[in-house]
Amino acid sequence: MKKISRPFGKLIVLAAVISVVGCYPALRREAETPQQALSQVRFFYPDFSDDLDRASLQKAVEENLQYLQRFGANYTFEYGPHRYTAREVIETQEALLNAVQNRPDHEALGRLIKKDFLLYKAAGRMGNRSVLFTGYFEPILEARRTRDETFQYPIYRRPDDLIRIDLSLFREEFKGKSVMARIDGKQVIPYFTREQIAVGKTLEGKSLEVAWLKDPLDVAFLHIQGSGSLRFEDGSTARVGYAEKNGHPYRSIGAYLIERGFLSREETSMQSIRRFLTEHPEMIDEVLNYNPSYVFFRNLGEGPAVGNINVPITPGRTVALDSRLFPPGALAFITTEKPLINDRGEITGWERFSRFVLNQDTGGAIRGAGRADLYWGSGPEAEVAAGHMKQEGELYILIKKPAP
Repeated sequence: MKKISRPFGKLIVLAAVISVVGCYPALRREAETPQQALSQVRFFYPDFSDDLDRASLQKAVEENLQYLQRFGANYTFEYGPHRYTAREVIETQEALLNAVQNRPDHEALGRLIKKDFLLYKAAGRMGNRSVLFTGYFEPILEARRTRDETFQYPIYRRPDDLIRIDLSLFREEFKGKSVMARIDGKQVIPYFTREQIAVGKTLEGKSLEVAWLKDPLDVAFLHIQGSGSLRFEDGSTARVGYAEKNGHPYRSIGAYLIERGFLSREETSMQSIRRFLTEHPEMIDEVLNYNPSYVFFRNLGEGPAVGNINVPITPGRTVALDSRLFPPGALAFITTEKPLINDRGEITGWERFSRFVLNQDTGGAIRGAGRADLYWGSGPEAEVAAGHMKQEGELYILIKKPAP
């Protein structure tokens, strides 16, 4: 073998490093388009091990196929810089189900995926290639159908005067962008803020109430979760799900409490925020109104919890992503950390995991190529896990290679 001279060898190593790093540049600004949010992976595939049972994956994919089958076979979805038809997306998910039903180990499955699938990686956060994973769950809340002395805080359905304006109709440069607004006389103006709705009562008396809750914090956290189960005094239940939001940007109340010095970054969780505000009721309006975003709901009856693509969501298998950037109904693969929870509901540590998931939901706080929300289901353990999850990881999107 010919020996490479030391200076020339260094150049080869340097070129290799540059070529590898250049595949995944850190974002200098937030991704604003699907093309910026996803890039095709050509090297360094993840280890395709899955920590959940195959039955949950099969259920999630089968529910997801119901969504994809609503489209014509040639309808296209944007996967980063490329477009794929609904038929290709369906074939992708059917192919993965067939692969896992043969029960290969994760090494064999990884070889099959490299052979038959293309992989796209989420660009991550600005200045950081990782994705921040949080969690959400389905709260179960006491509610009333009519207002009384205890249940005085409404959740509203979408108002008729809330309109979405497609900005691309005015200029090509605004393609894919829209705003939520209302018409006041001859003016088009932003819709009411949370403070105007919750404190100013601007929607009161318009018969928009879906139900009434007894705690403004229940309403606020229902907005954050995006869906929930309501339990009424007669024992009946109903699920409510996200219908629309008022168009104002989501601002984190947890970040506000950290900035004001009331909570440390390490201790901030859904549980610690609720505890602080319960102990300081005089601050509830100030803190909640820091977030001008407001969510409207629709009544789902007694059926299963559904995401924004209107199919049942599966605990552990459904993720919520930014609907502007990632293809709805896409098959994804995630690697991050999950909490270890003991019998007393306490988190004793965190462990790495990876699994296949489906993009079946979205949320006001889930903005950008570096944010993902994992659905944990309902119940005490789901609440603890979702409330504390703030872990970094990686997000990949899969599509079957086109036939040659």
